[in-house]
Amino acid sequence: MAAPGPTKRKEAPSEPFKRALEVCTRAVAGDSEVHVAFQPGRPELIGKIVNLPEPSRVPSAREVAVLRGWADSLALTAACHDNSLHNRLFPGGGQARAAFDAIERARVEAVGANRMDGMAQNLAAKIDDQYAHGRFANVRNREDAPLEDALALIVRERLTGLKAPASAQALVDVWQKHIEQKSGDVLDQMDALADDQAAFGRLVKKLLKSLEMNEEPHQGSSEESEQDEEESPDSGQDEQEDNDGEGESQESHSEEQQPDGEAGEQQEAAEHAPSDQFETDMDGPEDGETPQPWRPNPSVLEDPERYGYKVFTREHDETVEAEELAMPEELDRLRAFLDKELRNLAAVVSRLANRLQRKLLAQQNRAWDFDLDEGALDAARLTRVIIDPMAPLSFKQERDTDFRDTVVTLLLDNSGSMRGRPIMVAACCAEILARTLERCGVKVEILGFTTRAWKGGQSRERWIEAGKPPAPGRLNDLRHIIYKKADEPWRRARRSLALMMREGLLKENIDGEALAWAHQRLLGRPEQRRILMMISDGAPVDDSTLSANSGTYLESHLRQVIHEIETRSPVELLAIGIGHDVTRYYRRAVTITDPSELAGAMTEKLVELFDEDVRATQRSGQPGAYGRRRLN
Repeated sequence: MAAPGPTKRKEAPSEPFKRALEVCTRAVAGDSEVHVAFQPGRPELIGKIVNLPEPSRVPSAREVAVLRGWADSLALTAACHDNSLHNRLFPGGGQARAAFDAIERARVEAVGANRMDGMAQNLAAKIDDQYAHGRFANVRNREDAPLEDALALIVRERLTGLKAPASAQALVDVWQKHIEQKSGDVLDQMDALADDQAAFGRLVKKLLKSLEMNEEPHQGSSEESEQDEEESPDSGQDEQEDNDGEGESQESHSEEQQPDGEAGEQQEAAEHAPSDQFETDMDGPEDGETPQPWRPNPSVLEDPERYGYKVFTREHDETVEAEELAMPEELDRLRAFLDKELRNLAAVVSRLANRLQRKLLAQQNRAWDFDLDEGALDAARLTRVIIDPMAPLSFKQERDTDFRDTVVTLLLDNSGSMRGRPIMVAACCAEILARTLERCGVKVEILGFTTRAWKGGQSRERWIEAGKPPAPGRLNDLRHIIYKKADEPWRRARRSLALMMREGLLKENIDGEALAWAHQRLLGRPEQRRILMMISDGAPVDDSTLSANSGTYLESHLRQVIHEIETRSPVELLAIGIGHDVTRYYRRAVTITDPSELAGAMTEKLVELFDEDVRATQRSGQPGAYGRRRLN
């Protein structure tokens, strides 16, 4: 009797579909080196790897269409999109950058949709799925309707003739009349240039300029720099230095014109020696004045204007708790959306969080000293008390643990460039990290920072009403958000964290003032050890402020704040950059290229901090010696 042959393993019904999808993706991309990887997370193209979500074991017809749409979109990107050219053309950041990216995606997808009807149906299913959440189905005002999404859908209709899905039609209706009035002639030219990325990109920049979204160009991205690059490669740098010098001269000139004002008082105070100041204070206050304590050498955290950073008005700034920015029904809906995304990341992030938890709990192990002549009675030695009542060594005492009480603040960048997967991953990681540290007795505060409006808001309007004085300083309305207080348990803040998923919340980022705000909150905490973790995707960007001041105005202030915290503060500062190098700003920093790496970076840096604390304790022989610096 012949031996039975090896049994063939029965494959899942989705396997043939996955193989066919990979072959089609490679064919559309026109590159045999393109591969498809099925894994949790958002669909994206990284190099020549097309990452797609793992389909169900028996995918439905809708799921198949959506996956085909994402595969076609990413394959078209590999075939019709030049990333280096895109990086030379895109605007500086914020809403203009997001709109430029969205319109380019619409162009790439339109190229395929116009050539193949089946691909057009797949892409339509993908777009319909993107807006199936229904958050834009009933929008009534522009603040709740992202302009970049509206522009992408309008451009798509111009290029393909396909209308926006019903779930996003209200989003288009809110903006369409405004866009047609200001940029209708530019939109009319797009269809003829859809196959030329360079010409189309320049037309998009013209479109953004007509919508007043392109005031601050990206360094090296202006058309003039492209034309003159071969003739004078350093011209952009020289021009930037000239602009910086001009901004500084304007600022100093404005201070000289007001010798009796606040600037004059500060300049006079800086020129006097401490002894002169002390003698002035000894003379006593004038009638009706309240004496102010003399404080030598105020830092940039206490008096930023003394260091060249001004704010035109703080009247419209706000520090608000997350629950005040949305109705409970909306927070519940956003929470359900975040929970759905959290399931895709929970396995990876939880594994890293458990590693951090083991590390922290290992440092909190209880230890006792035995055979002492005083302390608590040792139950294990009761027989000794009975046999020899005069024996003194029957007591024990618990040793002091080397683990200090700690508080960690997570400061999250809520700028427009974090929209999509970066902010979703940041919210998930912040939640799981907060839960992990809470189980270990470490308190966690979660904060966010953005602005109340694009392009300045009410602060810019006040500046225009004042006649646009030169060098006005910061020109936007800050919004600092408290998602979770340090003393608040995670279960109470669970719903608030979902606010990060709200469309229209993410606008511009002014990192320096946000960092100073979070640092000030930490200084008021009673814990022995205070850690501040900044999570951002680049340098501070606010179009309104940078258009009225020097191009490095916000960046210079951020560097001053970081230097002050790192050299004089007891707060331990570290930073994680998403897609941008932050090591040029922070001493202790790490840069990640993909948002999915955020969880690992957060846990790795915290593990390093606590390992350093243990090593420093062993060297000094005192608990908690690491990181304890005196604030001068």
